[in-house]
Amino acid sequence: MKGRNRVLMILIIIVSVIAATFIGIILVRWTGALSSKQRVQELRKALAEVIKTDGEKGLLEMAGVPVDNIYYGDTGVSLFVGERGAWTYSDDELQNISIFEMGNKAVVHIETQVTDDSSYFDAVPQSDTGSGFFISKEGLIVTNYHVIDGASIITVSLHDGSVYEAQLLGSDKENDIAVIKITPLADAEISVLSFGDSESLVVGQKVIAIGNPFGYDRTMVTGIISGLSRPIRDENGNVLLGMIQTSAPINPGNSGGPLLNTDGQVIGINTSIYSTSGTSQGMNFAVASNTAAASVSDLVNFGKVSRGWLDIVPVQLSQAIVDYASLKVSSGLLVSQIVPGGRADQAGLKAGTQQVRYGSSVIYLGGDVITEINGVQVTDYSDLFTALSNTRPGDVVPVIVDRNGVMVRLQITLVERTEENLRWINR
Repeated sequence: MKGRNRVLMILIIIVSVIAATFIGIILVRWTGALSSKQRVQELRKALAEVIKTDGEKGLLEMAGVPVDNIYYGDTGVSLFVGERGAWTYSDDELQNISIFEMGNKAVVHIETQVTDDSSYFDAVPQSDTGSGFFISKEGLIVTNYHVIDGASIITVSLHDGSVYEAQLLGSDKENDIAVIKITPLADAEISVLSFGDSESLVVGQKVIAIGNPFGYDRTMVTGIISGLSRPIRDENGNVLLGMIQTSAPINPGNSGGPLLNTDGQVIGINTSIYSTSGTSQGMNFAVASNTAAASVSDLVNFGKVSRGWLDIVPVQLSQAIVDYASLKVSSGLLVSQIVPGGRADQAGLKAGTQQVRYGSSVIYLGGDVITEINGVQVTDYSDLFTALSNTRPGDVVPVIVDRNGVMVRLQITLVERTEENLRWINR
């Protein structure tokens, strides 16, 4: 019995020693962890003070890493270690090189033949050049409408020197967009570009343009976004809305080429320069990518762009009309006539009833005066186009009218804009 008690006592002592040792180890490690955590906190505090006083460069140099420059890029921080003479390219240069290598093979050189039959004798073919870019490996190319306008022959040259004849799929004159197509050979190397979001652009961000100015294939230039949502008038008098203004030099031959962001996405289509000499002077414009993408989708699927319109005959108010009709509003669009039983009629819009001669036309007074459409203040015809520029047939838009001095709000379903209802506009 005594032997058993002695063995039991020894086992208890051994277990107690092991437990005490284990607890001791845990306590030592816990204490060390607290100490280590405290040291890390103190070190972080000290490093924060160094950064505050000497910056990141000073901190790295304290660690024995000589840094000549630090570049804060779009996707992170780049460190240039060592002397400047040891560098090959700066971070900005590397970015430019990368974007060019990624995008230039998607850019094509477009040549057109336009037959001028105004000659007294034989028709005279005239040539012009522009740019474009692939959006699909099946050969779909986006360019400007004015690049291919009136062309009887469209020739496309690829980066490898191969040449194809292209066919026009559809064009959107209002936004200066066209889609053409080639049938590439089976072994053709086709690179494509994708559209970015032009709504996210900010003034000052870097942009890159690739095109064929003066026939020099795949020329790259850089600049910044100088302005957004600019309305500009082209050489034919058409107003292009929502344009991007850029400092990237755009010259003849660049038209139709891509304006890229630093991710290599198309955020605009280079289309126009404002110049007194015909060459770039720092006022360059591009169709916003969101506008272009919407047009391209319709052109590829339907061959045309479908837009919404009001089935009315509008008349832009003049001071003479305001005075003659004793209107209580001085600007807006008078609803002269309306399609009986049409969408606007069903929504409650009122047309005029008093017939008068206005210049060479006959208009009707007494109807509603439209002052706002789709959140856009309407004072003239250009405001009407702006308000409906991104709408489609079947869309319901809010319309505010002045009805004998009383503001009335209506919800009107749009019809399709056609050449016929555009002719209803009393110019």
